[in-house]
Amino acid sequence: MPRVTGGTTTRHRHKKVLKLTKGHRATKHSLYRRAHESMLKSLSYAYRHRRERKGDMRRLWITRINAATRLEGLSYSRFIEGLSRAGIALDRKMLAELAVTDPTAFAQLVAVAKENIQQVDER
Repeated sequence: MPRVTGGTTTRHRHKKVLKLTKGHRATKHSLYRRAHESMLKSLSYAYRHRRERKGDMRRLWITRINAATRLEGLSYSRFIEGLSRAGIALDRKMLAELAVTDPTAFAQLVAVAKENIQQVDER
């Protein structure tokens, strides 16, 4: 039985790795072994950072909501407390979008939250 070399398979695999590492510095984009290491690391970073981005976005939304509520004379935590007591179930993404694009509607939400907090404080 003749000996079979995996030349084409190996070449395709190498080319795929080198294509993925295009733009990496030094030999990490040109030498297969270094490129493979670089590729594994970069893919793990990409996977991890896709999950981190969700937390980053939530922090951004909370910051925007807090800035908008403080303009109305209320803190973020009190605002969220007032909304939950009022039974308004808007997520932070929508609240941040309202705060940026429609300040009047957001001000109405803040007013509703203030009413519900005052009712609790009076008890």
